[in-house]
Amino acid sequence: MRKLSHVLCASVLTLSASVAMAADYPYKPITLIVPWSSGGGTDSVGRQLAAGLQEELGQPVNVVNKTGGSGVVGHMTMKMARPDGYTLGLGTAEIATYQHIGTAQLSYEDFTPIALLNLDYAAFTVKADSEWETLDDALKALKANPSDYTVSGSAPGAAYHLSFAGFLDQQGINPNDVTLVPSEGAAPGLQELAAGGVDMVFSSMPESESMRASGRVKTLAVLANDRLDSFPDVPSAKELTGSEWNQGSWRGLVGPKGMPEEVTERLEEATEKVWNSEQFQTFMSSRGFGTVWEDAEGFEAFMKDQDEKNAVTIEKLGLAN
Repeated sequence: MRKLSHVLCASVLTLSASVAMAADYPYKPITLIVPWSSGGGTDSVGRQLAAGLQEELGQPVNVVNKTGGSGVVGHMTMKMARPDGYTLGLGTAEIATYQHIGTAQLSYEDFTPIALLNLDYAAFTVKADSEWETLDDALKALKANPSDYTVSGSAPGAAYHLSFAGFLDQQGINPNDVTLVPSEGAAPGLQELAAGGVDMVFSSMPESESMRASGRVKTLAVLANDRLDSFPDVPSAKELTGSEWNQGSWRGLVGPKGMPEEVTERLEEATEKVWNSEQFQTFMSSRGFGTVWEDAEGFEAFMKDQDEKNAVTIEKLGLAN
């Protein structure tokens, strides 16, 4: 009985301490893990978010780049952190791919969702002098002779590749019949497109904008449900096909699984204020990043949906392990 009493007292004290720590949150600096290298898009969004959170929370928010393994190292660091709210991460779309491709035992269920901040849809871009003037032209040709065409824009299984392949599958085109020419990102893929080496490229709109503005390529559609405010001249896939498609590359604030509810709510509230701020919106707009807001509950549902869609597409592409 004495031993049981000691255990119960210890448990009560631990719980009381946890509640007190959550109530005082944050009382020390916070680390924000960015799973990609310094200077890239995710890093720049992470640093802008960190600056805003620092102002809202009254504590330093230090960005740490944990690179390697196509984002696995950084995401695993987030997963393994102590769930006290002092180590957070800017999770990216790869969270919804790792377990299906077999890269790592990581999924959205390993994290505490806090807020979705950004979603950049894949764009369907062709050479400026392509015979395809519309998305309908392209889909008709791909349905008739898919193996005659090539596409580029990323390595196999990356977010934009999965969005593009999933869209083709939705439209009744086997994505495996269209030859993927892997590239280290959109830039070399777009250069290959302009040179006539491939027929199509999938990328974000900002990545193709300079070449589109110079008249070297044309974008037939953005693979989204609605036109993008930053690119109102580009039609959405839904308005052209009548079918909803809502997938691309995204970024959101997460923590390790098991964070106290009070801490998560405090972070969600602070993040929403940052997201709504003129500074954050101006920063995102000036760089062509799509701003999408989902709270913790909505973000979890979004990640679940992305995970389920990717599982199907990855299986059809033969990338599942």
